[in-house]
Amino acid sequence: MTKRNRTEFPFLETLLACPAPVVMEVKRRDAHGFDLLGGRTPAAIVGAYETAGAPCISVVTGRWFGGSPALLRDVAALTDLPLLQKDFITRKDHVHTAKELGASAVLLTAALLPGSSMLTLVTECLRSGLTPFVEITKESELEQIRHPAECVIAVNNKDIKTRERGAGDLGRSLDLLPAIRATGTACPVSASGIDGPAVAAGLLDAGFRGLLVGTSLLRSGSPTAWMAAVAGARAGAVR
Repeated sequence: MTKRNRTEFPFLETLLACPAPVVMEVKRRDAHGFDLLGGRTPAAIVGAYETAGAPCISVVTGRWFGGSPALLRDVAALTDLPLLQKDFITRKDHVHTAKELGASAVLLTAALLPGSSMLTLVTECLRSGLTPFVEITKESELEQIRHPAECVIAVNNKDIKTRERGAGDLGRSLDLLPAIRATGTACPVSASGIDGPAVAAGLLDAGFRGLLVGTSLLRSGSPTAWMAAVAGARAGAVR
């Protein structure tokens, strides 16, 4: 595949350029079905994320979490920030629909995709100008990722087999970080189960180039204060 300039892929470029690379998530419900918006509109959430300095926004369109494709379309109309569609993307037409709805990146879940499908979907994303946001839970899943230098590779700290209802295993991210770096990706990400600013700061200091945070931010009441606490924790760690 022809090597592309990262400027063609705003999600990856923006995340790598941000000093506080937290992808902030719009999600209607948590894994247990509890409302996360609390009467707030998507516009209010997006506005709060922009004020907090979000480089990118994740939009959960999966039905498990009360999402729909319409939510992605609505968020895309509210912001110019690069958007990630989080859903079970398994076919080329899903990639094309994501692009049409305003996404700059799509989630590809390695546990659900055989190697041939992963190759097809990564290639289709890159042809369409979308960043493949490849989610793994174990080292063996890295073997099926093609063009890793052009992908975000994210560790899901939770398990989709239990519909992500557990607390999450942050040790999984730390254990897998060296193997992810060895693939050549510029953007290893830790996703899910990041329940507070101190945890987020620790993961960034460990070498992650991005985090994906939803529930903790949505419950915080102030994404700006949450991010200020991350910055404070990082500053304190280097004193």
